[in-house]
Amino acid sequence: MARQAERRAQTRGAILTAARTLFGDQGFAATPMDQIAQASGVAKGAVYHHFPSKEAVFEAVFEGVGLEVEAKVKAAASEARDVLASMAAGTRAYFEVCSQGPIGRIMLKDGPAVLGWTKWREIDARHFGGEIETVVTVAMRQGLIGEQPVEPLARLILGAVTEAAMACGAADDPAAAAQGYAKAFEALLDGLRKG
Repeated sequence: MARQAERRAQTRGAILTAARTLFGDQGFAATPMDQIAQASGVAKGAVYHHFPSKEAVFEAVFEGVGLEVEAKVKAAASEARDVLASMAAGTRAYFEVCSQGPIGRIMLKDGPAVLGWTKWREIDARHFGGEIETVVTVAMRQGLIGEQPVEPLARLILGAVTEAAMACGAADDPAAAAQGYAKAFEALLDGLRKG
């Protein structure tokens, strides 16, 4: 029984690894299920055994990429001097990671189109956006920003980050765009600081 579960996990992993490469290089629309099966070394039926549709494969890939991006964001944010600087550093890392070809294509170009805006935002909130309200709350408790309703401010900040990330993903030079938006976001946060 353990061997069978191990084989299932290996097959699923091979499918997701192949799909991530193909989605990242070619995009969702240009990647047929036959190609995912061939690249993962399994029959097409095996792909459908694990995933009911290509959209389901993409969602699993998106979740995996989201976890990877989250780890990079947290690592970048962990060395900051305070929670606002942490948010700035994490957001800079988010822009930079998402400006890279395959990750940017999966997270910012195909993600909203394939998953739909609501699902894309739900997954993003689990990996990144959901932290903003917590950071704003902590920043107020620490006296870094003035007391005000947390939820509206967190939504406005998230909106700025989301719009900037989408612009980075669509830019001709995503890396340069990421740098520009990261600087602008830092200035925005500095504007919120008391004193």
